[in-house]
Amino acid sequence: MERGRKRILSVFIFLVALAVLLLLAARGAEIGASVENAQPASTHFDGNVFFNPGFPPGTSPQGLEPKRGGSRWIWRWLFGNDWPEWPEMNNFIPGPPPAARVPQGALHITPIGHATFLIQMDGLNILTDPMWSDRCSPVSWAGPRRHTRPGIRFDDLPPIDVVLVSHNHYDHLDLPTLKRLAKRGTPRAIVTLGNLDLVRGAGIPAVDALDWWQEVRLSSDVTVTLVPAQHFSSRTFWDRNETLWGGFVVSGPSGNVYYAGDTGYGPHFREIARRFSPIRVALLPISPFRPQQSKEPPRERYPSVHMGPAEAVQAHEDLGAQISVAAHFQVFQLGPDGFDDAVNELASALKERDLQPEAFVAPTAGRTIEPTKRYAGAGSPVRLETSVVHR
Repeated sequence: MERGRKRILSVFIFLVALAVLLLLAARGAEIGASVENAQPASTHFDGNVFFNPGFPPGTSPQGLEPKRGGSRWIWRWLFGNDWPEWPEMNNFIPGPPPAARVPQGALHITPIGHATFLIQMDGLNILTDPMWSDRCSPVSWAGPRRHTRPGIRFDDLPPIDVVLVSHNHYDHLDLPTLKRLAKRGTPRAIVTLGNLDLVRGAGIPAVDALDWWQEVRLSSDVTVTLVPAQHFSSRTFWDRNETLWGGFVVSGPSGNVYYAGDTGYGPHFREIARRFSPIRVALLPISPFRPQQSKEPPRERYPSVHMGPAEAVQAHEDLGAQISVAAHFQVFQLGPDGFDDAVNELASALKERDLQPEAFVAPTAGRTIEPTKRYAGAGSPVRLETSVVHR
């Protein structure tokens, strides 16, 4: 009897969540139509939706992309699954407040967690895909929740000059965090096509929406360019691929910093390297990557819209990056990976390719990385040794 009441309650809450998503879908359709209808057809836009080059419009890598979305976490929440349990990181201590600013020619990168990085370079403070919420979801009471707190307390952030938003998934475009940033005076955001009104509605005054390879100037010395990614977009069940996705290259006197956003492995890495070499630092996702138990080979079953550690190491080599920093791990459980799987696989992939651990680090959130120093892996002490990154 008790189990039956719990199931009825779960179904009721599911219906409420579905109603919320329907309202979001209607709002999302209005936002998307106002932007994309003005865009000409291109190598990644067919006049109605965006797509990954190399895959026909209306399809996706390996035909599996539509299985990803809000329906997955609702299904897991109602009925559960066999994903491994992640530990609660209750003893995590956020890092110290970062420097207020760094001078021209200097570069500091502070990993906050998941896809959020504070990039401090050439007098500017830049924040990627800011996420301080407890859940990445259209509602605050359900959906994937954090297992690791943000590496820097929100109130300890320095003044943020610009926010970079790579695409509209809830773990990358978090409206509650954007509203908090707007209230503390963040003046500008750079977003992908279709997301201008959504981010402007959060209260950020100036928002630029870019297509792939378009650039804007952040200062007299620093520019940011939107670069391709192999991914997809959606915030509801009905707005798939109506907005664009991408990564960013920030270029200034301190060098080129590449933030990949969310992406599968593809030929875009070599093209980014061709246009922006040398890349001083690359911020690359390494999970989710492990499919649930299946007799099918992983790459035939798992969509090519995310990279695992081995693919990220290949991307590191394609980019010719002087150092890469791992993103998208140990914060939100978005696939059946174990908590340490991605970090362990990254170490194995580096060893297989005869690369030093310092070439591609899995950072500890909240600890600032200065690319003129050598760093050990996550949880290890910083070793101030010979530089591994040179301009």
